[in-house]
Amino acid sequence: MARMTMIEAIRSAMDVSMGRDDTVVVFGEDVGYFGGVFRCTQGLQQKYGVTRCFDAPISESGIVGAAIGMAAYGLRPCVEVQFADYVYPAYDQIVSEAARLRYRSSGEFTCPVVVRMPTGGGIFGGQTHSQSPEALFTHVSGLKVVVPSNPHDAKGLLIASIEDPDPVIFLEPKRLYNGPFDGHHERPVTPWSKHPLGEVPDGHFTVPLGKASIRREGSALTILAYGTMVYVAEAAVEETGIDAEIIDLRTLLPLDLDTIVASVKKTGRCVVVHEATLTSGFGAELAALVQQYCFYNLEAPIARVAGWDTPYPHAQEWDYFPGPARLGQAMRETMEA
Repeated sequence: MARMTMIEAIRSAMDVSMGRDDTVVVFGEDVGYFGGVFRCTQGLQQKYGVTRCFDAPISESGIVGAAIGMAAYGLRPCVEVQFADYVYPAYDQIVSEAARLRYRSSGEFTCPVVVRMPTGGGIFGGQTHSQSPEALFTHVSGLKVVVPSNPHDAKGLLIASIEDPDPVIFLEPKRLYNGPFDGHHERPVTPWSKHPLGEVPDGHFTVPLGKASIRREGSALTILAYGTMVYVAEAAVEETGIDAEIIDLRTLLPLDLDTIVASVKKTGRCVVVHEATLTSGFGAELAALVQQYCFYNLEAPIARVAGWDTPYPHAQEWDYFPGPARLGQAMRETMEA
């Protein structure tokens, strides 16, 4: 076991996968010699050579398109899109080619591609470096969508994603990359951006895709969260004193509906929290599923707490984020309903 940041855990996952399987290749913008804008691939080119970890032109459609062709040929590409905001030129390749290759070929071809990308805010990156586009991918049949919240899960989920025969969108919350904000670069110190390090096993291990984690057991209500919002949920529980059960979804597609349903049936109340825009966000799907499967167990309306329905507000970033105060208010209202 080693203490790692999420960046180190993600790097370790790629290192382990490349060491075990010669067909695993890593490429993207600046991921080779430079080691990636967040240093997630640092040292991999030096260790495995320029044919297995290399830089790509500034063309997201080209990066993902090339990866799909490599996958059909028999390789396992793990590619990086430098920010989730940059993925839109590659969206057609992901939706029209990667997600459908298995079905269009009647199973003759699969598409074992992982598309890694930093997601969410926290670095004052404004509208073009801070988006949370997970709902655009959970709507697409044939994809898997993963959002880790801690170093242990990040490594285990990434290795599982690389080994999976189908395309995986791997979203990495950048606020969790290096740990708590310490006041540098005007970043506020917040109690819900803690827990930077995690105990991570050395070598190979996997966390199964499609299985949620119960981060905190409780009986009063269920909080459904993923990524950074898991820590918002923990802080809100501490501040309100409400005995909430916190479910870290980890994988949005396929979704661990059994764990969600069992929790809500036990507590009778549900609050959903995510950083992305509220309207048509993934929380709407979660609320619909909870209503469908837990209607007769619900003692209050399902609540959603999310980002504003606006373009990403650069100057008001920390007001845009759902924090413990907003989530706590929703929890109290749900308990009083």
